[in-house]
Amino acid sequence: MNAPVPILMYHSVARSPNAATRALSVAPEAFAEQMALLDGRGFTPVDTARLAAAWRSGGPLPDRPVLITFDDGYEGVHRYALPALAAYGFAATLFVSTGWIRGTYDAGGAPDTMLDWDQVRELADQRVEIGGHSHSHPQLDQITDAELRFELLRCREIIAAELGVRPVSFAYPYGYSSARVRRSVRAAGFAQSLAVGNGLARRRQGPYALQRVTVRGTTGIEEFKRLVDGRAIARTFARDRALTKGYAMVRRARQVRRKAIRSRV
Repeated sequence: MNAPVPILMYHSVARSPNAATRALSVAPEAFAEQMALLDGRGFTPVDTARLAAAWRSGGPLPDRPVLITFDDGYEGVHRYALPALAAYGFAATLFVSTGWIRGTYDAGGAPDTMLDWDQVRELADQRVEIGGHSHSHPQLDQITDAELRFELLRCREIIAAELGVRPVSFAYPYGYSSARVRRSVRAAGFAQSLAVGNGLARRRQGPYALQRVTVRGTTGIEEFKRLVDGRAIARTFARDRALTKGYAMVRRARQVRRKAIRSRV
């Protein structure tokens, strides 16, 4: 029950990704091969809500649980990922930036072709939990309290209006959060939230800071095996962690400057 769980973080699944999404885009054939490996090795995909509920209550989880998650809401999740998931009856979670989904709420800035709401509803009908990922995909720890509240509530309201059910799971855009952001996510009505971290998820991380492992376009099947088994994760993402620490210092300095400017206005 308390064993670590791999939470896989995907973005785009596409044959011809554009420059903005190429690094994090997985080819449809690679995604299908990865799903076949999970099935062949006895993993049981669950969605985010089920994992968090089990860890919160002490309830049971299946043998070898794994989470398959997608961020942003790219059209290829419906076109390419859904058939592979459905072939094995796999559950998954899709975190949508509601202002990027094609339709009446367009906030602009989408980096590639996105899902429309009919496709989101079809995914929801096929064992894909729909979670929130903000409205316009900002760095949540870098915006004001009012902007943060808008991003969270607008996202939750739109999903509820389109699907008829309020989302209970959230994922931080870019993986960035802070104590203030986590409190706001909880106050907005989300019961759990995912970060990145590139490590296995553990119950002690708490429901608002569960770590995920990034799956990239360059992730080969042998590396994928190691990731889901929890082997050599630290070595695989050592460079990413070093860059993240350095960038975190830059972002904290920017945040301090913005607070100082606002205090003088």
